[in-house]
Amino acid sequence: MKLGIIPINIGVQQGADMIGLAQAAESMGYESVWTFEHVIVPVDYESKYPYNDSGKMGAPPETNFVDPLIALTAIAASTKTIRLGTGVNILSQVNPIYMAKQAASLDFMSNGRFMLGVGIGWLREEFEALGVPFEKRGARFDDYVEGMRKIWSGDVVEHQSDFINWSNFKSYPLPVQTPFPVVMGGIKGKIFERIAKYGNGWYAPEGDPEKLKVHLEKLKAACDAEGRDMSEIEITCMWPGMGGADFLGQLEEAGVHRAVLPMMGGGDLMDKLQGIAETCIAA
Repeated sequence: MKLGIIPINIGVQQGADMIGLAQAAESMGYESVWTFEHVIVPVDYESKYPYNDSGKMGAPPETNFVDPLIALTAIAASTKTIRLGTGVNILSQVNPIYMAKQAASLDFMSNGRFMLGVGIGWLREEFEALGVPFEKRGARFDDYVEGMRKIWSGDVVEHQSDFINWSNFKSYPLPVQTPFPVVMGGIKGKIFERIAKYGNGWYAPEGDPEKLKVHLEKLKAACDAEGRDMSEIEITCMWPGMGGADFLGQLEEAGVHRAVLPMMGGGDLMDKLQGIAETCIAA
């Protein structure tokens, strides 16, 4: 079982704190650090956050949301082995050529340590602020992933669709990793069909082994329908740190490959990291 931490980029008071936390995690044996993303936080919004009962994301507008790719680039330059993941960036609201370029560049600069976690987004007000339609964001997401794969292939890119009109270009550097890992986040809508068709991993905003088993059965059915071997897909889930090694064993039995520890909520983060490292990583 691999262990990571999230979010490395939210609520930090200065860049040195973020880098120091990542360096400490690497020294303790954590496998990865992950980011959250919102470009803006509306003062008020009608959109419903889908992953808690309040319908709110739990971060006031004044919270520091350091851009994920900039944060991970700084961490890549200050570490040697720890893997870097976005958990997740909102692909449907950005330019896919820029995203493909930035992701490939970060993988290149980190010597193959980057995992691009992406989602379709839920915050309509953020899409509106960026001037991007909220409607058809799922179809746009699928098309963007397919198009970015062509950019990362190194071949001449030809891709015409309802959302993209690309022709006769290349974009280098290419990612170091082949295939470059695209991790898809969420549990709603057509997520399992998307993962089966386009993804290399699933980022589950869920940490209950029994619920995960139900979701993974749906993913297995989607993979079977797509003719995809589910063993190709790496499963990452949230783990609040309870239960120690025994609970991690339950997650592993359910089919999880990586558990990511939330680092929000106060307290001494270094003590929390060290305690988990001593009881779980060392074991």
